Amino acid sequence: MNKNLRLVINNVKDKQFEDKHFFEKDELKIILDLYAKMVSAGSWKDYGLSISSKQVGFSVFKNAAENALYKICKNFKPKNKNLKYLITDTNGKILKNSYDLDLLLKNTNWKKLQK
Repeated sequence: MNKNLRLVINNVKDKQFEDKHFFEKDELKIILDLYAKMVSAGSWKDYGLSISSKQVGFSVFKNAAENALYKICKNFKPKNKNLKYLITDTNGKILKNSYDLDLLLKNTNWKKLQK
C-alpha cells in the first residue's frame, strides 16, 4: 500500500492547499496563448516555470541551451498594485509591469524588447 496516496472525500478548500501559490487558470491561459503565438512565429522555443513563496515565474527561451529571454512573473504580495505582474530580463531587471496580466502582455512589443 502506498502511504503517499490519500482519499479526498469532500472537495472543500483546505487551509493546507490555500497557502500554495501559482498562476490561476485564466492567467495561465493568457500566458500559454501568447507562448503558442510566439512559438509559431519562431521567436520562442522553450519555457520553464519557477515557483517561490514570493512569486511564480514563466521563463521563455529562444533556445533551450541558453538563458531565458524573459520571465513573466506574478508577485503574491506586491508593495504596489502595479508590481503584481512583471516582465523581467535575464538579470531580473523589470522591463514592464502592470496590475493586469492581459493588458501587460497585449501591450508589449516583444520584438522591441529583444533589442
